[in-house]
Amino acid sequence: MRGTVTPERVAVLALDGVYPFELGIPSRILGAADGRYEVLTCTADGRPVRTNADFGVTVDHGPEILETADTVIVASVPSDRIPTVLPDEVAAALARIRPDARIVSICTAAFVLAEAGLLDGRRATTHWHVADLFRRRFPRVELDPDVLFVEDGRILTSAGAAAGVDVCLHIVRSDHGSDLANFVARCCVVPPFREGGQAQYIERPVPESGAASTAATRAWVLERLADPLTLTDLAQHARMSLRTFARRFSDEVGLSPGRWLIQQRVARARHLLESSDLPVDRIAAEVGFATGASLRQHLHASIGVSPQTYRRTFQKSG
Repeated sequence: MRGTVTPERVAVLALDGVYPFELGIPSRILGAADGRYEVLTCTADGRPVRTNADFGVTVDHGPEILETADTVIVASVPSDRIPTVLPDEVAAALARIRPDARIVSICTAAFVLAEAGLLDGRRATTHWHVADLFRRRFPRVELDPDVLFVEDGRILTSAGAAAGVDVCLHIVRSDHGSDLANFVARCCVVPPFREGGQAQYIERPVPESGAASTAATRAWVLERLADPLTLTDLAQHARMSLRTFARRFSDEVGLSPGRWLIQQRVARARHLLESSDLPVDRIAAEVGFATGASLRQHLHASIGVSPQTYRRTFQKSG
């Protein structure tokens, strides 16, 4: 897709009892990013580790690669394998991470980062099922157990299993833009975009037997983001009452219709900022925000930067 680039080194740390699925996510997602990342797997002492399945994992690298990694990802372990005290070799391995490196946890690996003191005073998330345990053990961490992932400076924490896919796609999108992230998602046949603030646990992701789904209405909305759509418009398209539509939408998506619509408009605006030279006011109109000021407000609330800053970032990285 692009010319020769120097890949960013990503080290994935496998702990004893690691989930094989989560361990493989960084290599599968980041490894599909057009050569932008070199993904290496290590253990805390260079020795093989057991997984939570009926096989072990032998790695080619020990903790020394953590010293040269631009990003370190710690894969998750079952809740009954969460350490109450970090083993000496794990603590020593984490101490090798460069001060400027990006650090990512998948699921229960947030406990490892917290035990090492890396999450003190930060926002973080983990799997909703172990949220109460996390709060009791780490009161200095601002835990949000209801979201897919949290980015707080150089540290990202994600929720269970598939949220590891979301946070890795977020890394690609943040580093290289939505075009490459969408390409990776297509290659891996996964959804290209789930906002970090989306709910972890969706009450009824599959419609009840005989119940209508809101999926067709969501697809209809994505073709009409520039229109001044209201909840009434969406409910009428779905042929439901307002109350029924809002409840069913939230059950299926994990967000209110209004919040979901804002996320889609921000996502489209980000793509246009990356891929076009359209003025901010024009982009705002294209995605359904009434004014450029409204776009600026929503973009800043979502990712903490202005449209101009976001555009400059991706023009430089392109």
